[in-house]
Amino acid sequence: MAPIPITIITGFLGSGKTTLILNLASQLPRTYKLALLKNEFGDLAVDSQLASSASISGVQELLNGCICCNLVGQLGDALDTLRKDVVPDRIVIETSGSAFPATLAMEVNRLGRETGNYVLDSVVVVIDVENWKGYDDTSYTAKLQARYTDLIVLNKWEQVDERRYDDCLERIGDMDVDTAYVKSSKGYVDKDVLLGLDGGLARELVDGNDSALLNGHSHEHATDHQNEVEVLSVTLSGAGGEGSLDLKKLERLLRTAPKDQIYRIKAVVTLSMTPTSSNESTPALNGGGHEGQPATRYILNWAFGRWTFTPLVTNEPQVNGNEASSSASRLGLHTTERSDKDNVLRMTIILARDEAKKWKQSLEKGEYLGLQDGQPDSDLVVTRLL
Repeated sequence: MAPIPITIITGFLGSGKTTLILNLASQLPRTYKLALLKNEFGDLAVDSQLASSASISGVQELLNGCICCNLVGQLGDALDTLRKDVVPDRIVIETSGSAFPATLAMEVNRLGRETGNYVLDSVVVVIDVENWKGYDDTSYTAKLQARYTDLIVLNKWEQVDERRYDDCLERIGDMDVDTAYVKSSKGYVDKDVLLGLDGGLARELVDGNDSALLNGHSHEHATDHQNEVEVLSVTLSGAGGEGSLDLKKLERLLRTAPKDQIYRIKAVVTLSMTPTSSNESTPALNGGGHEGQPATRYILNWAFGRWTFTPLVTNEPQVNGNEASSSASRLGLHTTERSDKDNVLRMTIILARDEAKKWKQSLEKGEYLGLQDGQPDSDLVVTRLL
C-alpha cells in the first residue's frame, strides 16, 4: 500500500492556520479522507471541534507541549492511530508557535523510512502579515532550519498598506533562503498549491480531466488564484498508444526545476525503466518496469525539489476480462482501462506568477519531455490553464 502523504502546516498562534485547513478541506472530493493532527498549547482544543465539523475524516490531538520539541516522541503513535482508525488519503499536521519546523520534518522523514507508512509532502508556514514582526532569530542555525520550509502563505495581507507588506517580504528575505511564497485570499489557497498528487486526487489526471483543477472555485477565489499562480497542462502521446517516457529527460526536469519558479509537478507517467525517488528509494513494482517487461504507470509527485514515484497498476489476475489492481483500488484510481489511453504522460505544473510562458516554450522544445529513444514519433501538447 502506498505511503500516506503528510503536509505540515505551521505558524504562530493566530496566523490563520485552521482557516487555511478548513478552506482546503472544502476543495477536496467528497470521497477524499483528510485526517488532522493538531498540536495546541494548554488543554482546551477549541479549533479541533471546529475542524471536526468540516469535511475532515478524523482529528487527533497532542496537547500540553510543542510537537516540535518535547512531544516529538509521541508523533509516531498519533500518526499510527490516524492511519489505522481513519485510513486517510492524507494527514495534515497543524502545529503552533514554531516558524522553524525542522525537527518535526526530520521526525516525519524518520518514521517514513522506518515504517514505510508515510512520506513528507511539504512544509507550509502561515504568516500573519498584519501582526508578524519578523523572525526573532536570523542566525546561521535558524537559516538552516528555515530551509525545511517549502512554502510561505502570506495571510491577512489585505488589511495592510503596501509599505507594511514590503516590510514583511524584507523580513522573510533576512533568512536568505529561496522559499516560495503565495498570498492567500482571506485564508484560501488553492489545493493544487498546498497539496501534491496522491491516490485520492490522481483520478483527475488518470481520467484526463485537467479542468477539474478549476472546479469548486468561487469567482472570487478563482480570480485571486490566477493572480498568484499559473498552471500548465502537458500531455505526451505515442503512435497507437505505444511508447514510454524518456526517464533521463524527465529526471533532468525534476533535478533542475527552480523551487521559486515551479511549485508543484503532478503527473501520471508510463515508464519502461524503474524510476528512483529523490530520497534514492525505488518504488515497489507491481508489474513491468524493468527490461523485457511491459511499461508501468506511475504517479509522480514533485514538490519544492523533492519527488516520489508510486506504481499505479499491479500484475494481478484478470476479472471479467479486465486487469484488476488492488493497489490502484486502494489509491482510488482506475487501472489501465483509462480515457487518456494514448497518453504516455499527463502532467500538471503549478508555477509562480509570470513563469508559465517561459516554461511552456521550454517544455515544447522537448528538452525535458519525450519518448524513449527508438520509439515512434510523439505528440507533445503544452496548454496553459491559468
